[in-house]
Amino acid sequence: MKLLVSALEPSSNLHLKYLLRELEDIRIFGIFDRQFGDPLYGMEEFSVMGMVDVVSKYLKGKEAVAEMVSLSKECDKVLLIDAPAFNIPLAKAIKARYPQKEIIYYILPKVWAWKKKRARVVERYCDRLASIFPFESRFYTKAEYVGNPLIDEIAPRRNPDAKKETVAFLPGSRKSEITRLMPVFRETASALEGRRRVLVIPSFMKREQIEEWYGDISGFEVMKDTCEAVAQSHFAYVCSGTATLETALVGTPFVLVYKARPLEYRVGRFFVKLPYVGLANIIMNFEGRGPVHPELFQEDVNTKRLLELYESVDRSVFERKSVELRAILKHGSASNVAKMIQ
Repeated sequence: MKLLVSALEPSSNLHLKYLLRELEDIRIFGIFDRQFGDPLYGMEEFSVMGMVDVVSKYLKGKEAVAEMVSLSKECDKVLLIDAPAFNIPLAKAIKARYPQKEIIYYILPKVWAWKKKRARVVERYCDRLASIFPFESRFYTKAEYVGNPLIDEIAPRRNPDAKKETVAFLPGSRKSEITRLMPVFRETASALEGRRRVLVIPSFMKREQIEEWYGDISGFEVMKDTCEAVAQSHFAYVCSGTATLETALVGTPFVLVYKARPLEYRVGRFFVKLPYVGLANIIMNFEGRGPVHPELFQEDVNTKRLLELYESVDRSVFERKSVELRAILKHGSASNVAKMIQ
């Protein structure tokens, strides 16, 4: 079988890696990490760093959609993974040219957070919707819950260092997140003298970026693997994002932290009408259960509050909530998505 794949992001390609292990007699074409073959475009060609780059990537995106549509003619099915800004226009263009071509969307647009009208658009142009959160069926009538990819990717292997209290600091992967959180993280780490202090830096980060964005990191032990770092830790401070769900599934108690420009934060709060930001808390809320972890925003992200929560979070309750979360998600998704495709 020939499968057209659109996987533009590092997380999408991690999910693709596990999916490909479940597929047999498949040749993939399209946009993906070069480790999987010879793509039309490599994933790295769509990273965006600045405004000038945004314009060039927009033009490249339009060109890529046209090329992907042409390539889809020779493929049996189409697999779109996340990246709605690119993949929704791609789905529209493929269906306009080849109405009978089956399109599968994996990692659906988060319409439960904002842009709810996207759900109808996705359902119009995509044939099968592989949902990774059980509650998404409330928003997509065609959603099929396949499990969550993080269950495939994260084994429950928490093993904190018995000899020394370890605290992990995860300031995110974007420049704006890192530069706002690192001053607070440095001060907090300094106050936690005597503990092992681990700083997680994404493996794709270049040396120049680390020097510019992180500043002085001499007070930390640097690790590149998020799951390994939090699995070794007794506690963590985690920037909002997928890493919060990863940490919750590993079972390490943590606090979600997030700082943005005041206007950006107010705009985000205006459009996103959810009581929580962390994915673990969102999942539990839709299940009618209490939150897994605390969340701190803006001015509350300060050393005093971070240290208070380090001391006061009930770690036994967190561990129980982590087990509940795994039970809600049930299983991984790779094998079920493979069944959709084959």
